[in-house]
Amino acid sequence: MDDTKPLAAHLRPTAARPLLGLTILVVEDSRFSCDAMRLLCLRSGARIRRADCLKSARRHLRVYRPSVVIIDLGLPDGSGAELISELTVACPRVDVVLGTSGDSFSEDVALAAGADGFLAKPITSVATFQNAILSALPVERQPSGPRLVNDDPVTPDPVAYRDDMAHAADVLDDKESDRALSYVTQFLTGVARSAGDGVLQKAAEDLAETRRMGRPVQSHLARLAALVQDRLADRVAM
Repeated sequence: MDDTKPLAAHLRPTAARPLLGLTILVVEDSRFSCDAMRLLCLRSGARIRRADCLKSARRHLRVYRPSVVIIDLGLPDGSGAELISELTVACPRVDVVLGTSGDSFSEDVALAAGADGFLAKPITSVATFQNAILSALPVERQPSGPRLVNDDPVTPDPVAYRDDMAHAADVLDDKESDRALSYVTQFLTGVARSAGDGVLQKAAEDLAETRRMGRPVQSHLARLAALVQDRLADRVAM
């Protein structure tokens, strides 16, 4: 099913809501980052759907074809680059495929996989969000005329951040799994960066660096787990 057809007949872009008529599938495991996307879509007029892993995204795409897919590079069941590669060679092709991540090297990975563009986290600017999508749309789908943009930064719900901490705590329970540690380190680094939580971000980065150096990780892992529990207990305000 093409998600755009029921909307296109009666929704047309406006100066204030230039993404009216578009459906955006956000493939993102962080609820905090996804809430930022929800607010960006709301301000822009787009409809949003969410998948939190590759499996869920592929299941969704078997039923619906969105106008835009925004894919996080670090997902619990693999790299978002895999899905980018699949979508950019599919026929019919999704109009816009964008990669997103908080890691500096991920833009090159996303573009090499075939993405039309890249959104660096944290994504808080409505103008940046809209420009990334509109510039990649086919010319005939791009709205004409000026846009009126309220570029006040979006502020995701702090409850979504606590949800991410609960998810991280569950993964940290599996301390013996190297794959789980790699994932949760990357996950917490990105979420903390998006939320401006510098203490948690540094602890996650320190753990990642210690693992890369092949050194014992117990103390860094214990510190990271304690910081996550602090945020779950609301002892640290965002």
